[in-house]
Amino acid sequence: MPQTAFITGAASGIGFATAEKLYHQGWIIGLADIDEYALSESTSDWDPARVSRWQLDVTDADRVEQVIGEFAMQWGGQLDVLFNSAGILRIDRFEDIPARHHQQIMNVNVMGVIHCCQSAFPYLKNSPGSTVINMSSASATYGIPHMASYSASKFAVSGLTEALQLEWEDYDIRVCDVMPPFVSTPMLNNQESGAPVLDRLGVNLNAGDVANSVLEQIHDPKTHRPVSLMFSLMWMLNQITPRFVSRAMVRFLNRSPAEETAQDAEW
Repeated sequence: MPQTAFITGAASGIGFATAEKLYHQGWIIGLADIDEYALSESTSDWDPARVSRWQLDVTDADRVEQVIGEFAMQWGGQLDVLFNSAGILRIDRFEDIPARHHQQIMNVNVMGVIHCCQSAFPYLKNSPGSTVINMSSASATYGIPHMASYSASKFAVSGLTEALQLEWEDYDIRVCDVMPPFVSTPMLNNQESGAPVLDRLGVNLNAGDVANSVLEQIHDPKTHRPVSLMFSLMWMLNQITPRFVSRAMVRFLNRSPAEETAQDAEW
């Protein structure tokens, strides 16, 4: 029987890039996104015998349960892969982001993952060697200024991943995440404000790069998989150095133009 995967946030960016790769490998895929029109447009020429689509707001627990159940029951009540790709970002100073937007970030990025994991659990349990892949971020390594609530949401995803990776071993369900730094996707490219860290590090990954890491997690899951050589080295360094080293690095990357000018003058 062909393998099955359910992907949220599948209309664009990393979710779509992953879906495209799995589709061309012959997988049966369930695609969900809050933007039903964009989802239909981006996958309009895909074989309907292997592709199912749903409009889905991952913050709606009842709807998540309904949709994942419908997809899994089409294929014998099994689910081989759940990829929680849906997420949102708002870059700005913490105090300039309205409280409702902070709440929305947490609802989508954290509760959305929780809803999908809970709803998918019975079907993952029915599929030997099934895998849950959560979308984490390099910002789960140390809180990133101008991305405070987003960083907080990704720390939560990282913690959830670690806990479920241990809990669900009993059911032969592998739980892992991917941790990319900044990726050129509509979510990032459509931001109205920037962040000094983003300006200094730049955007050196595209959605396809991260999708390749998602596929690596399917075949060889690691609890956390950093994406890109540079961030992989930074992440490994972070595991063995005191927290104040990470803090100093982020503070350095976040310095203002005035601070940078002053430092240049000292040299």
